[in-house]
Amino acid sequence: MTESINSTAESFLPAFGLRNTHVQSLLSSSGYRRRLVSKRSAPLLAAEQDWILDGGDGVRLLGLYSPQSGDSRGLVVLLHGWEGSSQSNYIVGAGGVLYNQGFDVFRLNFRDHGDTHHLNPGIFHSCRLPEVVHALMEVQQRTGAQNWALSGYSLGGNFALRVALEAPAKGLSIGRVVSVCPVVSPGNSFTAMENAPSLYENYFVRKWAKSLKRKQDLFPDAYAYEDWHGLSGLRQKTEFFATRYYGFESLEGYFNGYSVAGERLAGLQIPTTILTSEDDQVVPVSDFRNLPQNENIELVVSDLGGHCAFLKNWKMESWADDLIVERVRKSKPGSTFTL
Repeated sequence: MTESINSTAESFLPAFGLRNTHVQSLLSSSGYRRRLVSKRSAPLLAAEQDWILDGGDGVRLLGLYSPQSGDSRGLVVLLHGWEGSSQSNYIVGAGGVLYNQGFDVFRLNFRDHGDTHHLNPGIFHSCRLPEVVHALMEVQQRTGAQNWALSGYSLGGNFALRVALEAPAKGLSIGRVVSVCPVVSPGNSFTAMENAPSLYENYFVRKWAKSLKRKQDLFPDAYAYEDWHGLSGLRQKTEFFATRYYGFESLEGYFNGYSVAGERLAGLQIPTTILTSEDDQVVPVSDFRNLPQNENIELVVSDLGGHCAFLKNWKMESWADDLIVERVRKSKPGSTFTL
């Protein structure tokens, strides 16, 4: 990994009362923040258009496109995390800031996220990269965008990094990537959640169970996973699907299928900023210490911020949004910032 240097940017220090990692993470997805974010992002939401995209092999994905009414600074595509959606607070918040700064914004839903369970009989899993790449190729073709930016959060940040690796060969004209708290080693993230307060694991299990119920209701003859509900822990629940419905012989094989650990990012050709925090309870900061040396990778590590939150004040504004806008507007690859 490139040597750490001091940042000339202002260090991230949240307002009083927002300096606890659990407070950050919980407030980020709260209804309180949703009301504030929705109000600030009203122009983005008013301009959005539903697009059904071709993911290849009959797959359909839903995205929300918010073009500027006049001149645009360019296109930014946003990818949500696991069991999030294009309507998640962090996606709407980032999209609103970018839109208000003059960018066109496209918020893509992964399969079975948001209100899209009916679009495909097959179930979502984290190795379904080809359909995301295919859909982004259609976004690029339909918008005519060139040198556009891609940003993702958590699992969406992992997808963004994997899309960036494939972009040159696929003809995706991506000029910049910003990945916020991306999953690097899936196995390590599962361990981190197992060692963290149960609220994190319970949050994902609860949302996943709700999503699976919707899928089963829509395709009752395709899935029989009543036994899944009786399993304890996210790891066992994931192994159940990995070996029965995802096509993998083991949980480790599934994890390896979407890992970006080791030397996997060594060939990354697109200027990429990775933002994470020391206090992230979902993605351990140690996963970022062994990133390969690559002048196109900039790692920004803050002391505080929680998982994909980085709330800087009680207006529920996110410092991550500021960073995305700055990096999209002015590329600074090749450095490691410790804030």
